[in-house]
Amino acid sequence: MNNLVGKIVDVKTADITYTGKLIELGKKEVHLESESGWITIPVDIITSIEERDS
Repeated sequence: MNNLVGKIVDVKTADITYTGKLIELGKKEVHLESESGWITIPVDIITSIEERDS
């Protein structure tokens, strides 16, 4: 997963998909920089993280 840091990714949860630049992968949270600002997502609700297709 660390190879995705700095890339545009889709972070999926059961309810929503977040899109942004992956800034940090922590043990408890994932941090994205999106067009609308910073997003912090708890790791325990994430179902997948995938690089966004260009």
